[in-house]
Parts: sequence; C-alpha cells; structure tokens
Amino acid sequence: MQGKSKNFNSKDKFIKNEKTDEKNGVRDKDKNYSEAKSKLKKENTAEVSISKENSQVEEREDIVIGRNAVIEALKGDRTIETLYIANTKLEGSINIIVGLAKEKRVLIKEVDKRKLDSMCDGATHQGVIAKVTPYKYSEVSDILALAEERGEAPFIVILDEVEDPHNLGSIVRTAELFGVHGIIIPKRRSASVSATVYKSSVGAIEHVKIAKVTNLNVTIEDLKQKGIWVYGADIRAEEYSYQVDFSGPCAVIIGNEGRGISKLTVQKCDKLIKIPMVGKINSLNASVAGGIIMYEVLKGRLK
Repeated sequence: MQGKSKNFNSKDKFIKNEKTDEKNGVRDKDKNYSEAKSKLKKENTAEVSISKENSQVEEREDIVIGRNAVIEALKGDRTIETLYIANTKLEGSINIIVGLAKEKRVLIKEVDKRKLDSMCDGATHQGVIAKVTPYKYSEVSDILALAEERGEAPFIVILDEVEDPHNLGSIVRTAELFGVHGIIIPKRRSASVSATVYKSSVGAIEHVKIAKVTNLNVTIEDLKQKGIWVYGADIRAEEYSYQVDFSGPCAVIIGNEGRGISKLTVQKCDKLIKIPMVGKINSLNASVAGGIIMYEVLKGRLK
C-alpha cells in the first residue's frame, strides 16, 4: 500500500508540475500580449501626435473659405488666382461673389462639392473657395506709419504664442472694429494667417496689418524705445484694465491660451493689468480677454 501511495503521489506531483508549467505559459503569453498591446498603444499615440503636427503644418495659407471671407478678399487688394464655387443653384451672397469676381476678371470654376471639401480638408466652405497668393505680412514700421498717417497714438496688439487659428481670427476681427493699428505675432509657436484665420475673422484680416517677428522681446524693447507703453494681460496683476489710462501710445500683450504670457515677456511689460471677474472660473479665452481689453483702450480714447 505504501509503494502504491508513493507512486500515486509522484504521479500527482508530475501532473501538478505540468499544470504549473501551463499556468506559467499562460502568464508568459499574457505578459507578451500586454507588452505588445502597450507598444501598439504607444505607436498609435505617436501616430496621432504626428498626425496632429502634420495637420497644423498643412494649414493652408493660399486659400480663403466661406462667403463673407471671400467677399472681403475680393474687395481687398489680394491677388485672387481662381474662384471655386459649387456647381449647384446660385443663390444669396454667392451671386454677389460671382459678380465681384467678374468685375475683377477672376477665373471662376464650377466644381463638385467634394472637390471643395478636399481643398479645405472638410472645413465649412459654404460652397465657395478662393485660391489666393499667400498673405503678405507687414513690418512693425508699417503699423507705426499707419498710426501716424491717421494722426493717432499707436494702438498695437501683441500675441505671445497664441496658437489657435480661431483665436487669432477672432482677435483680428475685434482689432479691426476697435481701431487697432496692427497686430504683432512671433514666427515660432504661433498661429499664422491661414484659411481658418480668414474665416474666423470674417474677412477682417484684409483690413488689419499683421507683423511676424523673429524675437518678440526684442520687438517689445524697440517699441518701448519709441515711447510706446506696454501692458500685459495677466491674472496676477494688481490693477484692473478699467483703471488704466490708455489714451497715449500703447501695446497690449495677450498670452498663450494655456500658459498665458511667458515669464521673460512679463518682465518686459511696463504694467500688468487684469480683467475683473467674479465667477468661479478664473480664466478667459484668449480672444475674449483680448476683446475686453481692446474695448477698454477704445473707450479710454473716446473720452
């Protein structure tokens, strides 16, 4: 009986070892699967990141989309190479666009809606796209010359790494309404004039000078040397925007959507100002904040 018992235990141990090996094999497979899944996830994340970067790089500067934006482009001095309209029934403001294009002898092409969709990567084009020469940026000296020509104290908006083209477009639109002589943006880490900016500004970009500079802080120093007072919109400021006298030459800095004004640029400001807020959320969209401060400047100059 003892021998049989020993044989049984030995066999049982062998079976248990086989089960243990099987479990270890399953664990190894699970581990390999988890590692492969993790690697695939990282690769997919990298691909998404690259895709986002490419979509930013491919933001086209040679087209204007949307009816109002195209109308303003046709009224302005931009060279319009071709006007693309959907081959559907012409109605509403499309007739105005076609009329303006004919006056300027612009080539008009009727195309399928899918062609328009592909040209602007699916953005809302309202049945019309104008192919234009790339936007011609101004110099800072052009902005100052415009103020002098109008007999007004310079009023400049400086955007410190505002990266969203919709925000840039909205700021341009507000700037045109409130009498800003020009906008200054950095060459790096900033939205540039593109089809999205055109559409967001509702064509106002045709009437506002935009200068793109290599070094924003050097430009700020140059403006200060010319007697222009530089204000930075910052939540840490002690003085409210409505308490400031903006009647003299001034430049207002609006910071990045998330980070605000960079530390070095804050140090370049003559004064920091803030917008009064009583709600629980203590920040505003860049274009909204810029609009409020631009209004305060205009209001101060109308007194």
